[in-house]
Amino acid sequence: MENHTPEALHNAKRLRSEMSLPEVLLWRQLRQRQSGMKFRRQHPIGNFIVDFCCIERKLVVEIDGKAHDMGDRPDRDAKRDEWLRSRGFTVVRFPAEGVLRDVAAVAESLAALCIEAPPPSAAGATATSPKGGGF
Repeated sequence: MENHTPEALHNAKRLRSEMSLPEVLLWRQLRQRQSGMKFRRQHPIGNFIVDFCCIERKLVVEIDGKAHDMGDRPDRDAKRDEWLRSRGFTVVRFPAEGVLRDVAAVAESLAALCIEAPPPSAAGATATSPKGGGF
């Protein structure tokens, strides 16, 4: 089942080639599957593109640079996170400088989170839909 808009898919493909340094460094760690879980980078969900997503655990990982603290961005991030949570996703945010400081520790914390969290039940999962919302 498709869970994203065509526009989000197009933008996600473009963003994969424009990842920030912290995103690239974390992706190098996540793609090794230390947790046994498969992560996707710049993954479209609804109208949004998340930095990283483990579909099996419904885990979204966002890397926040300084721009996330400016203007209306904190409010937009909060609304986006709420929309994702309403669809059964857990959203975890890391400051970009923390990833740069110790990317291995961030990857290890994500691996531990994946191991601790059981996969969501299919019966309780809410499907995301291209017509289902977003901002």
